[in-house]
Amino acid sequence: MRLFVGLGNPGAKYAGNRHNIGFMAVDRIASDHGFGPWRAKFQGQLSDGRLGSEKVVLLKPETFMNLSGQSVGEAMRFYKLDPGDIVVFHDEIDLAPGKLKTKAGGGHAGHNGLRSLHSHIGDDYTRVRMGVGHPGHKDAVPHYVLKDFAKADKDWLDDMLRGISDGAASLAAGDTGRFMNAVSLRLNPPRSSKSAPKPTAEPASQSEPPEAEPDARSTLQKLMDKFR
Repeated sequence: MRLFVGLGNPGAKYAGNRHNIGFMAVDRIASDHGFGPWRAKFQGQLSDGRLGSEKVVLLKPETFMNLSGQSVGEAMRFYKLDPGDIVVFHDEIDLAPGKLKTKAGGGHAGHNGLRSLHSHIGDDYTRVRMGVGHPGHKDAVPHYVLKDFAKADKDWLDDMLRGISDGAASLAAGDTGRFMNAVSLRLNPPRSSKSAPKPTAEPASQSEPPEAEPDARSTLQKLMDKFR
C-alpha cells in the first residue's frame, strides 16, 4: 500500500497558488483513475483507490502547509506504513517552471511543509519536486509561492499534471524511472522524424539561357552590316 500526499493550503483563497501544486497533482490522479470521493480524515481530505496492482490512499492535509506533518503522521500510523511507503508531491522553487524531479530522502531545503514532515515522520520518504521557479530573491519567496500561477503557466502546468497522472501507477509500483518517462513524454513530446523534402533543382533547360547559334558571316560582311 502507498500513501500519496499532496502539499498545499486548504480553501478557495489558496487553490490556484504555486504552493498548492501538490494538491493539484493528487486531485488529477483521483479524477483520472476513478478514486473514491474525498472525505475528511486525519486532519485532511482522503480518497482511496488503486493504481495498477497497488492500493493507494491520497491525502491532502488541511492543517495548512506549516503543520502538514501532523496529518501525514496520523495517516502513516493508522495504516501502519513506513516512511518509504509515502510519496509527497510539492512545489519546488529551485527547479524551473515545468521541470520535475524525484528524490528519496534528504533535507527539506527550507520548505515549510517538508520541514513539518521531517519532524513527524523523518526524512525517508519519496518526494516529487514540481518546479515553479524562483522569484530571484529569498525575501520574495513567501509572497511568490502564495500567488496564483500566471496564465502563461497554464500549458506546462496542465502537461505536468497529465504526465503525473499517466505515470502514477509506475510511481506506486516504485518504478520512478518509468514515472519520469511518462512525465517527460507530456512535457517534452518527441518531435516527428519526418522533415519537409528539400526543393529539387530546376532542370538546366529552365534555369540556364539557351546557347546562341554561331555567326556564319565573313569579317567583311560583319563590317558592312555594322555601318548600315
